[in-house]
Amino acid sequence: MLMKNVMLILFLANANTLLAQENDTVKVEKPAGVPVVSYSSPKEYTIAGIEVTGCKDYDDFVLIGFSGLSVGDVISVPGSQITDAVKRYWKHGLFSDVKISASRIEDDKIWLEIHLKQRSRVSQVNYNGIKKSEREDLESRLQLKKGHQITPNLADRAKLVIQKYFEGKGFKNVDVEINQTDDLSHEGQVIVDVNIDKNEKVKIRKISFRGNEALTDSELKKAMKKTNEKFNLSRDFKSSLLEIFSTKKFTAEEYEKDKKNIISKYNEMGYRDAVLTADTIRNVNDKTVDIDIRIEEGRKYYLKGITFVGNTHYSTDFLTAVLNMKAGEVYNQKKLNERLISDDDALSNVYYNNGYLFFSADPIETDASNDSIALEIRIQEGPQAVINRIIINGNERLYEDVVRRELYTKPGMMFSREDLMRSVRELAQSGHFDPERLVPQPLPNAENGTVDIKYDLVSKANDQIEFSAGWGQTGLIGKLSLKFTNFSMKNLLNPNSYKGIIPQGEGQTLTLSGETNGRYYQAYSIAFMDPWFGKKRPNALSLNAYFSRQTGISQRYYDRNYYQNSFEQSFDPDQSFMSLGGSVGYGKRLNWPDNYFQFSATLNYQMYIMKNWNSFLAKNGNSHNINLELRLQRNSIDNPLYTRRGSQLDLSVALTPPYSLFDGKDYAAMDDQDSRKFKFVEYHKWKFKAKFFSPLAPSSVKRTPVLMTRVEYGFVGSYNKHKKSPFETFYVGGDGMSGYSGAYGTETIALRGYENGSIAGSDGPETFGYAYSKLAMELRYPFLLEPSSTIYGLVFLEAGNAWKDMKSFNPFDLKRSAGVGVRIFLPMIGLMGLDWGYGFDVPNYGGKGKRNGSKLSFVLGQEF
Repeated sequence: MLMKNVMLILFLANANTLLAQENDTVKVEKPAGVPVVSYSSPKEYTIAGIEVTGCKDYDDFVLIGFSGLSVGDVISVPGSQITDAVKRYWKHGLFSDVKISASRIEDDKIWLEIHLKQRSRVSQVNYNGIKKSEREDLESRLQLKKGHQITPNLADRAKLVIQKYFEGKGFKNVDVEINQTDDLSHEGQVIVDVNIDKNEKVKIRKISFRGNEALTDSELKKAMKKTNEKFNLSRDFKSSLLEIFSTKKFTAEEYEKDKKNIISKYNEMGYRDAVLTADTIRNVNDKTVDIDIRIEEGRKYYLKGITFVGNTHYSTDFLTAVLNMKAGEVYNQKKLNERLISDDDALSNVYYNNGYLFFSADPIETDASNDSIALEIRIQEGPQAVINRIIINGNERLYEDVVRRELYTKPGMMFSREDLMRSVRELAQSGHFDPERLVPQPLPNAENGTVDIKYDLVSKANDQIEFSAGWGQTGLIGKLSLKFTNFSMKNLLNPNSYKGIIPQGEGQTLTLSGETNGRYYQAYSIAFMDPWFGKKRPNALSLNAYFSRQTGISQRYYDRNYYQNSFEQSFDPDQSFMSLGGSVGYGKRLNWPDNYFQFSATLNYQMYIMKNWNSFLAKNGNSHNINLELRLQRNSIDNPLYTRRGSQLDLSVALTPPYSLFDGKDYAAMDDQDSRKFKFVEYHKWKFKAKFFSPLAPSSVKRTPVLMTRVEYGFVGSYNKHKKSPFETFYVGGDGMSGYSGAYGTETIALRGYENGSIAGSDGPETFGYAYSKLAMELRYPFLLEPSSTIYGLVFLEAGNAWKDMKSFNPFDLKRSAGVGVRIFLPMIGLMGLDWGYGFDVPNYGGKGKRNGSKLSFVLGQEF
């Protein structure tokens, strides 16, 4: 209780700046039986006692302390001591009524009674007229909280905060009304209703410039990023889409930034002395304003020469080449800053990447005669910093050594900014931490030339449960997949290490999957991957096993008289296609050509068991597919969920033994239905895939629009033209999620805007291609980037085709489509999405001679 009262005193001692006195009447009352006090002849009394009434939330000694009066004090009645005591209570602002009376007077002694009426406390706050996100923002800014006392000053301050908040969003004419009503269910408490009418945003009708000659009005308006005129059809007819849809609201904060952007634009053009001499904002009406800006440009400057002072580690010639600015050029201060600090290959980063964490470079103008500037760049290199400690906070999922093994910064190493950013990228790629909040902090110690590096991680769930449904030849296909991304194989037999239903902590991946269409189709698989097999080096081991079975449909289903019959009536147990197999792979990270490359080799085995099957060249018998896949990959993307920059390259070849070259069989004489012909499948399969991500805004912008471009090619060849493989072909078109195509031993390739498999290698029921090409371009924009979910929209252009053999391949004969889509990533579900595409061309199969037109595509657990 003592601590509570002490805290209350400290709070009230500072509350006088926030609280105001109401126009209540303050009286020094004379109770009945008390001698009459003469106001013309004050008399001194000694306080014999003080009693406080009407306020039960605070202890009496705390409230008496507010008055400044104490037992034993000598006061004049009437006199200033009583008046000052009343003022002190009003200054605290916690009371709506204050009265001080004398309950007894005996001789020269007086007993005082202080009656206080406490202000109401808040029981509930209701915000009306605004969105949920706005309410949450305001709640964090205001002191209107449940249990707090509400005062006139507090209400007035809340109004100002609300108005300023919405003014920053372009609403300059916000009406705010704060009403209080007694809470009948809680004595002494009130319900506060905050009614907000934002009215319309204030927009800019016109921006005018005076004094500008070197730069046109249009160039200056482009320099203003967030302060833009309302769109005018006649004036802006030739404007770019970016300008037409740019923000037109007026906010004082953004306007101040844009005034600096105007000066930066002049500095970029060599006008070092440019200033804004005046600017005026005029209200046209409640909805629009005009802005007038007066500029004094000054003269244009050029570089006279650049010298370096203080550099010992790098030569002047080398630094001059890095700076990339020469005498005679325009004195571009923006470029100077970028080449010194902000560019990835800036001069400062050259030093930082070699341990010079204490480096600084100060450009000094040593001569500014006429129109020329001579620069002297004064360099302080300092000592090379050695990493002392690596501090990891917030890791709640992985074993500590699993996190540390991904870092390129280790104790004892020379500090390198490049290594620091690479470590951030590897942590983001692991998927166990929020990539949007991965900001490392170097903690330099100049005294001993060392640096500690702190990684504050925000763990996020990365395991996924996928429950999806798709439509195949025989109806609805249901799929359930469990993906555990933090599995620990070594603790499988140690139940005490389990977190939930599985052992966790080593960053291994275990995937269990099953899908079915009842008795028509079943598929099951299990996969395991250890990214650090052996624990010492980043060498990946992968294991996979699967089984699938597809039952056929009788011919009567396709007969005109029975086409509308159910699949159940058309079930044909005498037709089936089964596949089973497994694989083991081993991958190794490379240091050449750079350390983003990885090489892997995977040995695969598949067995296909066919019984009266009509979809392939072979209809009966068993086929064995033994192949070795070699893959070279490079992955330098910065973020696996919403990628802003980097690239992904994938070149692979899968080879079977060339049986036909040494088994002595005459395959030209064999019929395709001869089960011996395809007992051992042979082929060579080549694939190339590439993605490039280019940000369309600076790295400081969180919601960065990104342009993604993609190119893909695939070819399946044969050693013997008479033994062409019926498997490992390409199933092109649609959403890329057709479950049955995977069961048939073919690879699904999505092409939005077209039906599944409609981009066939030939016009007929054999819809599988032996070559394909695909090009795509996507413009992406993020709506939400949080650990709980990632949401972004996209606009795409796509083109592709499939061919029956390499001779028919034509990279310019493509089926085109365009559309829009959205992607949602939820930690426990994975990637989901919806695309609407329009196919502009006639598909190879099933199009009936007409362009494909509109088509919706769903995405579950994969990206097109």
